[in-house]
Amino acid sequence: MMARCSLLFLLMQLFISAAIEQTPVANLKVTFVNTVNKVPLVLDSVAYTNCWDETYTISKLKYYISNVQLQMADKKISKENESYHLINEEDTATKSFSFSMPAGKYSSFSFLIGVDSLKNVSGAQTDALDPLNGMFWTWNNGYIMFKLEGNSPQSTVVNNKVEYHIGGFAGVNNSLRRVTINFDAPLILLKKENTEIFIQADIGKLWNARHNLKIIETPVFMTPGTMSAAIADNYAACFELIKIVQQ
Repeated sequence: MMARCSLLFLLMQLFISAAIEQTPVANLKVTFVNTVNKVPLVLDSVAYTNCWDETYTISKLKYYISNVQLQMADKKISKENESYHLINEEDTATKSFSFSMPAGKYSSFSFLIGVDSLKNVSGAQTDALDPLNGMFWTWNNGYIMFKLEGNSPQSTVVNNKVEYHIGGFAGVNNSLRRVTINFDAPLILLKKENTEIFIQADIGKLWNARHNLKIIETPVFMTPGTMSAAIADNYAACFELIKIVQQ
C-alpha cells in the first residue's frame, strides 16, 4: 500500500513538473523615464518652473517601485517575484528591470510606489533595499519611498534647499501608493517574445496633481505625516504609460 502511495505521489510530482515546464513564458522589460513637463529630466544644471511660478533645480531623484503585477483578461494576477527596485536618476542602469511572465492576454499593469509594510519591519535587507542606498530612516519609520532634493530661490531654508523625503507605511499617514495602468487594448505577451513597457514619471505634476505643494510654504519635509501622505498622492499621479514596444 505504501509503495502504491509513493508511486502515485511520484507520478503527481512528475505531472506538476511537466505542466510547469510547458507553461509558455514571455520576457517583459519595464523602463522608467523621469521628466519635467514631459521633457527628460536633467539633474543640477536645468532650472524648471512649477505651476506656482517657482523656479527650482533637481539634484537627486530616487523612488522605490515594488510589487509589480499584471492582470490578465480573465482577472487572474501574475506577479514579479521579489519585486523591489530602486529607481535612481543618477544611475541609468536602475531605470529598467526585466522579468518573465506567463504568456497570455493582459488588461492592466500595476506597481507599488514604495516598500510594502512587511519589508519595512523585516530587519536589514540587501540589494535595492540595502540601507546603504540612503533610502532608510529607522526601524520605526522604515524606508523612504520617494526622495527629491534640489534648490530654489523661493526656499527659505539654509542654502535654499528643497528636500522631500517621503515615507510612512502604516495608519492614516501611509505613503504607499499603487499605480494601475489600464491598457487601451489587451497586451498580448507571446512565448519568447520581448516586450518593453515605458512608464513616464512627470515630476512637473508633483506640485498640484492632487494637493497644492508650494516651495515657499514647504521647502523641506522629511517625516511621516499628513503632508507626506499628500505629497505621495501627488507623485502617484506623475506616472503614466508612454508606449509599449514588442519584438
